[in-house]
Amino acid sequence: MAGTFAPTKTVWSIDNRTAAFRLCGARTKAVRIECRIGGADINPYLAFAGVLAAGIKGLDLELPLPPPSTGDAYTLACANSIPSTLRDATPVFKSSSMLREAMTAAVVDHYARCAEWEQEEFDRVVTNWEIERGFELA
Repeated sequence: MAGTFAPTKTVWSIDNRTAAFRLCGARTKAVRIECRIGGADINPYLAFAGVLAAGIKGLDLELPLPPPSTGDAYTLACANSIPSTLRDATPVFKSSSMLREAMTAAVVDHYARCAEWEQEEFDRVVTNWEIERGFELA
């Protein structure tokens, strides 16, 4: 969500908390890369496997690394957005040919179906906000 230091764009930067990937400790012995996309509800094993698979694929294909993003990444119109909901993220995950190659279609389909089921269950519930809003409008 913009303004919270949670990344919303698929960019990398040097020591910038608005970027999805952050290079920290540049030019020190403690240099590291942070992947800032996942939340507390992420499956860490699946996420780590996906990040490693993407990195390996990029190296294998010798994909060029774009220049680091500077400034507020939330305002970058030219950068791709990170899906902000499970509903939006599921089809992106499910249609990833890179993940299907790295993890197999069966694994991707299994986790995609888990996400779809989770969304279906969420959609079946009437929230307190919806009840209160309904009474407010009645």
